[in-house]
Amino acid sequence: MSEIKTDAERITLLEETIAYQAKTIDELSEQIAEQWKVVEQARAKLDRLTERFLSLEEASLEAPAITKPPHY
Repeated sequence: MSEIKTDAERITLLEETIAYQAKTIDELSEQIAEQWKVVEQARAKLDRLTERFLSLEEASLEAPAITKPPHY
């Protein structure tokens, strides 16, 4: 048997639901902001590593060829 609720009870229930959902949205928003910081840090690190790799690759192309020492 379902309970008949008064308008005041229904409004209170709706207000509680809205408050809970607002809190959840705020928490999720904070988590997204934190994850975005992590993504940006990872992207910056990847950019630095890419630059370092390219400079090392360029330096290795400019290095003289490896030859046998004269005593061989």
